[in-house]
Amino acid sequence: MTDLLGGQPPLVRRVAAEAIGSLLLAALVVGSGIAAQQLSPGQVGLELVENAAATAAGLYAIILMVGPVSGAHFNPVVTLVDAALGGLSWRDAAAYLPAQVAGCVGGAVLANLMFARPAASISTHHRASSAHLLAEVVATAGLILLIFSLARSGRGEKAPAAVGAYIGAAYWFTSSTSFANPAISVGRMFSDTFAGIAPASVPAFVAAQLVGGAVGLGLVRLLYSSTPAGQEQVAEVLPPPSTVADDHALPAPHTV
Repeated sequence: MTDLLGGQPPLVRRVAAEAIGSLLLAALVVGSGIAAQQLSPGQVGLELVENAAATAAGLYAIILMVGPVSGAHFNPVVTLVDAALGGLSWRDAAAYLPAQVAGCVGGAVLANLMFARPAASISTHHRASSAHLLAEVVATAGLILLIFSLARSGRGEKAPAAVGAYIGAAYWFTSSTSFANPAISVGRMFSDTFAGIAPASVPAFVAAQLVGGAVGLGLVRLLYSSTPAGQEQVAEVLPPPSTVADDHALPAPHTV
C-alpha cells in the first residue's frame, strides 16, 4: 500500500504484518474452538455458533489492525490473486506466502498453550470428503469475489466487516465450515481439537482452495473488468483517502 508521496511500508514490515495477522487469526480460530469445546461439551451446534461468532468478530478486528500495513491478506489465495491482477508484485507475493503459513502454525501453537494443552498435537479430524472439497471451492471463490469486488468498486473500507460477516456465515452454509485458506489449513493440523484438520486432508483442501481462487478470479474478471484508478491493489481495509494510492500508479481506469 502506498501513499501520495510514493512511499509504502518496507517489505519487511509488510511481511511482519502478514505473519502477525496470520498468527492472530489462527489463534482466534483454534482458541475459540477449544473454548467452545470446554464451555459446551458435546453440543456440537452450540460449539460451532461460538467458534463462528468469535471468528467473525475477531477477523474484523485483526483486519483493522494490520490492513493499512500489508492489506491484511492472511491467505495465500488472496495474495496469489492480487498478484495475478497486478496489485502486488510477484516478488512481494513470494515473501507473503511463507509468512502467512508460519504465522498460522504459530497461532495454532499459541492457542494450544493458552489452554494448557501440548504446544503441538496433530489433528485426527478427517475432513476431505467430496462434499467438503466442493464446499471449499465455493467458500474460497466467494471470499475472493467479495474482497476484490469491494476493492475494484472503491468500497475497500467496508471489507473488514464484510469479510468477517462472510466467514461467519460460511461456517454454516458450507459443510467444511469454510477454511478457504491454505495457510490456516496447514496451521490447524497442529491442534487436535474442535478446529483441527488431519494432515491427510490438507492437500485436498489446499487444492480445492486453489481451484476456488481460480474460479473467484474468473468471476472478478467477468463482473469487474474495469478498475478505478488507485484501486487495483487489494486491501481488506484502506487508510483514509488522503494516504491511499495505487502500488503501481495506474494513470486511469483500465481493464484486466
